[in-house]
Amino acid sequence: MSIHQAAARFGTLALLVAGGTLPTSAQQAVTLDELSVEGEAAPGAGRTAVAMPFGVGAPQGSAPSVIEHPVGQVVTGIGRENTIANRPATSIGSVLANSPGVTVRQGNGGRDVIISIRGNNARSSGVIKNTVVLEDGFILTQADGASRFDLTDPRAYSRIDVFRGPQSPLFGNYATGGAIAFRTRTGREIDGYEIGTDAGSFGYLSNSFTVGKASGPFEISLFASDVRANGYQDHSSYDTQTINLLASYTPTPDNRFTLKVINNNLDANIAARSSLAQYRINPYQRGCAAAASAAPGCTTFALFGNGAFGATVPVTADEGGFGRKDRRTIVAARWEHDIDAFTTWRTQLGFDERNFDQPFYTTASQGSYPSWNVLTDVTRRGDLFGLPAVGYVALAYSTIDTHIATYNRAPYGGPRLGALIGVQDAVQSNLGGRARLELALSDQWTGVLGISAEGTSITGRNLAYSYSAGGANRTVADADRNFLNVAPELALVYRPDEAWAFRGRVATGYTTPAASNLFVTPAGLPGNNTQLQTQENLGFDLGTDWSPTETLRLSVTGFYEFFRNELVSQSPGAGLQTYFFNAPASEHRGLEVGADWAFAPGWRGTLAYTFDDQIYTRYTEQLSAGSLTRRFDRAGNQIPGVPAHQLLARVGYDVPAGPLAGLGAFVETVVQGDFYIDNANLLKAPGYAIVNANVHYATELAGGYAKRLNLYLEVRNLFDTTYAASAQNLANSISGATGLQNGAGVLATSTGSVFAGAPRNIVGGMRLAF
Repeated sequence: MSIHQAAARFGTLALLVAGGTLPTSAQQAVTLDELSVEGEAAPGAGRTAVAMPFGVGAPQGSAPSVIEHPVGQVVTGIGRENTIANRPATSIGSVLANSPGVTVRQGNGGRDVIISIRGNNARSSGVIKNTVVLEDGFILTQADGASRFDLTDPRAYSRIDVFRGPQSPLFGNYATGGAIAFRTRTGREIDGYEIGTDAGSFGYLSNSFTVGKASGPFEISLFASDVRANGYQDHSSYDTQTINLLASYTPTPDNRFTLKVINNNLDANIAARSSLAQYRINPYQRGCAAAASAAPGCTTFALFGNGAFGATVPVTADEGGFGRKDRRTIVAARWEHDIDAFTTWRTQLGFDERNFDQPFYTTASQGSYPSWNVLTDVTRRGDLFGLPAVGYVALAYSTIDTHIATYNRAPYGGPRLGALIGVQDAVQSNLGGRARLELALSDQWTGVLGISAEGTSITGRNLAYSYSAGGANRTVADADRNFLNVAPELALVYRPDEAWAFRGRVATGYTTPAASNLFVTPAGLPGNNTQLQTQENLGFDLGTDWSPTETLRLSVTGFYEFFRNELVSQSPGAGLQTYFFNAPASEHRGLEVGADWAFAPGWRGTLAYTFDDQIYTRYTEQLSAGSLTRRFDRAGNQIPGVPAHQLLARVGYDVPAGPLAGLGAFVETVVQGDFYIDNANLLKAPGYAIVNANVHYATELAGGYAKRLNLYLEVRNLFDTTYAASAQNLANSISGATGLQNGAGVLATSTGSVFAGAPRNIVGGMRLAF
């Protein structure tokens, strides 16, 4: 499709959306929410599907996003009950696991977790990709498609919405997997202040403070926390501080101003990722302080003795001083203006910087990634052809200026830097428009039509340095890439009565390579990888939601997605950088089930299950060793990194009345199936099932200064199961002598892959509201 064709189609839809006449019954548009898996969802995300207009300006201070309640989307709303309010929420991973379609992996240090939706980010080793992240309507995904959850303290949030499936028509670039929208607690919700403390095994200590109030035209909420722990692995301690501010000013009924500020500082030691063989011997990498006296199964890394070339020295994570010192700062503002009773115009501007110093494994990265994003949109509630309609048009721009220097590591003496081996400077920008129309075809039927068109530009240079006794050598790789992507969407919802909703959706998504993807070769070294293409997917969703009573909700969704040029990442070996390649064709298909059933007074059961089957349908991999090169057909193989089965099941009881009211307990299990970690499907990371148990108590405090008290105690991994919480994909290899593909035994000894999950641990805490 040419640029002119895309622009013409987009313009036609925009005129259609914006040109409807205004009705006297704008609120008749039928909007359907999918199952809200966890309790305290905001108004409109209640226990049954409800009518809720899309994009309506909300009351002051609520900082709405235009994606609050879009028709036809596959969305799970996660509230605070049994996820945040009455349990220790040590990372956002334990909260998001409550949504079908979500897979959680341990990231690099502290509460860093890797979240994937329908397996689309399961192969990442550090940042969130293929998913757009928002908070209070502000975009937290930078222009290169990267997000991190280091800065995310679950205590700050009242609700999290997980959008599943291709979402580029609504969110633009990088939304091939979906989107996650966080909503912080507002001043009205807090109405006072709250202090909280959690403490537990392995030196875990979390202190938080929340204050919020609404007064006249002003509303403000502020959350601050300090979290630290020694870690359950050798060399895995961390401490992190978070500040999260949401403030609004409503000078007139039709003007609203919102300010958002987030700052997070992280100082974390990074444990060594082991091979699968080492994990089986020494899963928690204990007794690994020094390579000379290391216990069996300890992972070591070969660092150049002089930091540049020549002989290497084996070091452990302790000896190498592996760690991260990162800062993330976000400042954003929005102006909302009601042009009339039916039309709202919003403009928002955000600044977002990732600043990092990461000396771990065989290299150290230092850099700063400042970025800007601008969004202006119009939402109009009116009639189209005499039918209630909601239209939305938007123009979005984002840009990031990346500067990163990479050094060899030098052994001993803490995180010492060796020789400079790479300098990368790049600018990446995205400019696009989006349009969406929701049309109530009848009392039972609602149709949705959406489209986005977006151009992406990447320019940059990577300087790579290598060293030998003869001196230094420099190579240069330049990138000047432009991409144009168009993503349409069509959805249809049928609701015959209050109990049933049936939905079908066809949507597309796109993810362009990031600048950093273009400069890491398949050898895991700085160089030229600029042949990468845009990842595209076409997804079909068919599902139903059933809520026959207030006590039972069931949602079932089947999905089938066709990918072209899927961006797949894998590690070429210990200490080398992860690289990306395009798999020409692949398919993702599966089933998502969510249920919430209050089956007896005080009793409630919750279920979130995902079946996800992903295969290559066209991909030939080339492997080389020495002078030999071989090609292997991977068609029909499972895509590595994606478990076929993911389950969270919880049963709990809360005393409904009497002197023990407020006392409750629940038991949950988290199950994940095994999965291949290589393209040849020779080696699997083991699956696991762990059990968590919780007891909690909440009471209102009458007659004193304090208003409310929450106490909770949780035993995690109750049966002390040893399991792999993360396993990074590994590259297959061939023998340099025979050209034959090396077997599973070689892969099993490849380090840099596995993090063990936490053994049995106990965390308790309290929150006191005033």
